[in-house]
Amino acid sequence: MKRFERLLKNRGNSYVGITIFVMVMMMVLVFIMNVAPVFLLKMKMDTYAQELCREAEIAGRIGSEVNTRLARLNESTGLSPDVTWSASGKIQIGNTFTVTVSAQTDFSFFIFSGNPITIASTAEGTSEVFWK
Repeated sequence: MKRFERLLKNRGNSYVGITIFVMVMMMVLVFIMNVAPVFLLKMKMDTYAQELCREAEIAGRIGSEVNTRLARLNESTGLSPDVTWSASGKIQIGNTFTVTVSAQTDFSFFIFSGNPITIASTAEGTSEVFWK
């Protein structure tokens, strides 16, 4: 019986504790909802760079094939990032090259609104074509 009376006396304390817990959990949830799109964009950019790199490996050059693949990737992903290559033109078999893909996105969380951040992804490849 005493235990039950003690629970009734401390009920106000537990309401305050639960309220604070719920508020903290809601803030964590909002933070996760604001950060998740940034991580998803980073994963998209990684895949984007890898696919461009693979196309250049197969073609053995940075040319029309890669530009066609770039246009298809822009259309399918909805992204239009800046693309930078470490090489240009024909790439001899065994030579390596890198592609860097970068884009800006806004990151906002409560008072930190409208802060643009740059997300970049890099992929490295080796040409598979022998040019005579």
